[in-house]
Formats: sequence, structure tokens, C-alpha cells
Amino acid sequence: AHADCDRRSRIEALELLGASFANDRENYDIMKTYHYLYLAMLERYRDSENIIEKEVLPQIEAYGSRTECRTPQELESIRQDRDALHMEGLIVRERILGSDNIDVSHPIIYRGAVYADNMEFEQCIKLWLHALHLRQKGNRNTHKDLLRFAQVFSQMIHLNEPVKARDIESVLRCSVLEIEQGMSRIKTTQDADIHTAMDNYECNIFTFLYLVCISTKTQCSEEDQSRINKQIYNLIHLDPRTRDGSSLLHHAVNSSTPVDDFHTNDVCSFPNALVTKLLLDCGADVNAVDGEGNSPLHIIVQYHRPISDFLTLHSIIISLVEAGAHTDMTNKHKKTPLDKSTTGVSEILLKTQMKLSLKCLAARAVRIYNISYQNQIPRTLEEFVKFH
Repeated sequence: AHADCDRRSRIEALELLGASFANDRENYDIMKTYHYLYLAMLERYRDSENIIEKEVLPQIEAYGSRTECRTPQELESIRQDRDALHMEGLIVRERILGSDNIDVSHPIIYRGAVYADNMEFEQCIKLWLHALHLRQKGNRNTHKDLLRFAQVFSQMIHLNEPVKARDIESVLRCSVLEIEQGMSRIKTTQDADIHTAMDNYECNIFTFLYLVCISTKTQCSEEDQSRINKQIYNLIHLDPRTRDGSSLLHHAVNSSTPVDDFHTNDVCSFPNALVTKLLLDCGADVNAVDGEGNSPLHIIVQYHRPISDFLTLHSIIISLVEAGAHTDMTNKHKKTPLDKSTTGVSEILLKTQMKLSLKCLAARAVRIYNISYQNQIPRTLEEFVKFH
């Protein structure tokens, strides 16, 4: 012991050392965990006239609602209980380092991953949610944490393990917050870091879509579904866009939307009819345009698997048209969805859905023959004519 190291500092150093051996892939050693925690406990009780009591944290559900050992006897009682020692290690670290310390979350995530590997998913999710909340509270990037949830939920669905709607809703809520923060980060980030900030932000948008997709494959009560829908509505309201100007709805109908390949692609694929319907039900703008002026309808009619995945193509076109998609809307190259159809199947599906209103036909005529209309018709109609 250093001469300038007081008793309390020595105790905390021993406790941290012991705790570090409990939840570390490279240096895992449960014997050393117990050894150093016990030495620290003896140090607390060394002077019976001056016992240094432990100030324990309130119980945390993620740590099994355990209370940290306060006496040598309590510590001795868990000597053979590995699980209890793992949790003891996590509690010790959070108490000494503080919940806002950047190093606190890594061992929590590691321990959760071990639970997931052993198919103990409930424990894993509790720990990962705790780590996610700590990281978000500390304003850290959480794109990897959010994606990790999409992966484990997908793994569970693939294995027929029940996923709790409440857990999905919790992660969706964190995703909305993260995407909102990402939008403001992009506005304030220096040029050198903008590429990374944009990558992380886009990653979170795709993860959100995976989570929405996962929610469509989960048993939900009406109350759970409305809570999930609230989070979807909240994000739609923010209208996040990827680099090419695509909205959430564009990505839901696009076969080019990237899907993470660690468990997630066992469960999620795009275009996705259920995700499309859910986004529309939660208020997504059916006529939103991307950077090229394409609406979601322009995108889906270019789907390259019209026969093998006919039902998806059919459902999405119907959902979009029923939600008010303009079948004659033109993009920046003056192409309508019908012009962009790459297969006979999507052309036929589109034609059977096309019920052009007189208003649409008139607007198309005005545009085709370059009739001047600005300041000659009501302002609300000008916008309508503009996209025909």
C-alpha cells in the first residue's frame, strides 16, 4: 500500500480490482473476484473501533434486485455462487465509478451477452436495457447498443422464444431519442466527423425499421400495440431522412434497404408489407418524396421479385393507393410510377388500382401543356399541380 493511500481508497481499489475480474472476457477469474472483494471487506472491519461501513446503492432490477454484501459473513455466503458474484461485481463498479462513467456499461453488456449465449434472454435484455439507459443518460453514441437489441430479438423470434412487447417499446423509445439527437448532431458536427455522425444516424434509422418489423411478429395486447404505435408516430413526426432523402416509408418499400446479417436477416426483410401498413397507420406521408422526387409508389413498382414475392408487391401497392398515393405523381425526371414500373406485374397491379380523379387529370393537363397557373388558382391547388 502506498503511504498516501488512505483506508477508504485502498478498500475501493481492492473492490474495483475484484469486480473487474468478474465480468471481463479477457481476464475472467471468479476466484480472484472473491479474493479481492474479501480482502476489501476485511479492510473495512480491520479496526473494530472504526469500521468503514459500505454505502450501498438502491436495488437495481437488472442486477437481480440484489443488495451488495455489507459484512464478511454476507460475502462468504455467496462464495460458491458464481451468478451472485457476477452481479456483485457489476454493482460494485456502478457504486464506485458512478453510473455516468464511460467504463461502467461494457461489463454489463458482456455479462448480458453471456446470458444470451446461454439462451437466458430475459436476464440479457434486463442488463442491456440498463446499459442502454446509462449510455443514453451520458449522451454516448448508442447505435451499436440499439442494433444489438434488434439482433437478440430476431434471434429469439427465430428460436420461437417470446419477445415482450414492453421491451420492444422501451428500445423503440430510446431509438426515437437517439435519432432526434442524431439529427441535431449532424447540424452541429464539424466536417471531419460528419461522415461518422451520418453513418451512425442512418444505422439508427434502419435499426428502428428492424424493431418495427420485429414488433409485427410479436404477440401484442391492444395496450402494448398502442404504446408501440406511439413511438412510431413520434419518429414519423420527426421525419428523419437518409442521405438520399428517403423517408421511413421509402425504406419500408425498398428492396435496397440494408438488413444487418447477424440474426436480423432471419426475421426482417424489405420491402415489407406489414411495416408499410403500420407506418401508414401511424401517419406516414404516403406522397413524401426522396432526393430524386420519387414517392414510395415509384420505389415499390421497381421491385425485382414480382412473381416469387407477389403478395408483398400486391399488398404494398394497395396499401399505398388506399392511403392516398397519387398514381400519376411525377419525379424530377417527369416519370410517374407507371413509367418507372420495371415489370409487367407491377404495371398491371398499378393499372387496376389507378382511379384518376378529374382533379388529377386536370392537373396533369396543366403540366403537360405548360399552361401558366401560378397566382391564377388558389395557393393550396398550386402545390397539388406542381407534383403532377
